[in-house]
Amino acid sequence: MPEYKMQMTHLERMTDDTGLIEHALGNIPRRSEGYTTDDNARALWLVSEWQQIDDRDSVIRRLRRLSDIYLSFLQYAQQPDGHFHNNYAYDRTPEEELPSDDCLGRSLWALGCACLNLPHRDSRFAAALLFQKAFGAAPKMTFPRGIAYALATASHMLNRSNDLTELPEFCDFIRREAPELIEESEARLLSLFETNSEKGWQWFEPMMTYGNGVLPWALFRSFQVTGNSDALLIAGESLDFLIDKMTSERGNIRPIGNHGWCTAARCSQWAQQPVEVMALALASEQAIQLLNRPEKYLAVLEKCRSWFYGGNDLHECMADAEEGGCRDGLEAGGASRNQGAESTLSYLMTELIYRRVINTNTSGRTAFFANQEF
Repeated sequence: MPEYKMQMTHLERMTDDTGLIEHALGNIPRRSEGYTTDDNARALWLVSEWQQIDDRDSVIRRLRRLSDIYLSFLQYAQQPDGHFHNNYAYDRTPEEELPSDDCLGRSLWALGCACLNLPHRDSRFAAALLFQKAFGAAPKMTFPRGIAYALATASHMLNRSNDLTELPEFCDFIRREAPELIEESEARLLSLFETNSEKGWQWFEPMMTYGNGVLPWALFRSFQVTGNSDALLIAGESLDFLIDKMTSERGNIRPIGNHGWCTAARCSQWAQQPVEVMALALASEQAIQLLNRPEKYLAVLEKCRSWFYGGNDLHECMADAEEGGCRDGLEAGGASRNQGAESTLSYLMTELIYRRVINTNTSGRTAFFANQEF
């Protein structure tokens, strides 16, 4: 695999003055496809955290410009009830849709990261106002992944509330409102697991579909606040089950394909999506910190990173390490040549997670940003 690099060339190419464009033809933005709030929330999350691992002025200036665009997009997309409209045409007009719990949850998480990590106080203030408005809609969510994002967000924000004291009213809001949402959301995920799991099927639903890693990830997050041993136990059990389902006979990562998903009877191999790899990396990062076999989950994280560089079923390189783009998916006939927003963000976030873990858990390694050009 190549040395670690986080290049923002393709991310900047896909971002205009409005936001991050959803799809690409090859590596060229498809303006006719418009934008999604999902992608702009993921992008805000990425650049907010990226600024914490590389503080060079030249990088911070570029990341700040991007974060301003993505945060502004979320402000534009937020509705009076706190939800976010997801799909927009290239002319910025909203496309017809139903409200999405997943979009609300992703946006909450992204805004929380922005509140904590953006370097400019006024940007953090803006993110906090959007967050408070969105938080009021979170208890009404019914879909598991939206609930998981809300649980992870509330837990993370409460755990980091001491870092919010420069925004005293927002800090008080988090300390006052987050505990109830954490308690209720954690109980809902635990109940889903109890209802659907059985011998040979340790999962929250009767079918594994998309973004699976966020479910154990959220319980790992909530455990750090509630200390609920059941949350930690089920997070570990469900993550191990997910790892088993996402590992091929040869030992490489094999994302659950969206051509049929995964049930107790069968698991789809193709239409593998980079976002599945990122979600597994996200959960593995928490397992490294909280479970008693960190080397096991570090190996999983390394395999997640390897998937982007050819450690997959077809030995195809999915990532463009020189520009920071990523192909959209892996089919039986090969990898897509298109490098859309979701896949690119999934690749960059997996790289960020990997390096964050390596920096935290490994001593004596060469500083990974040394001699890199942006």
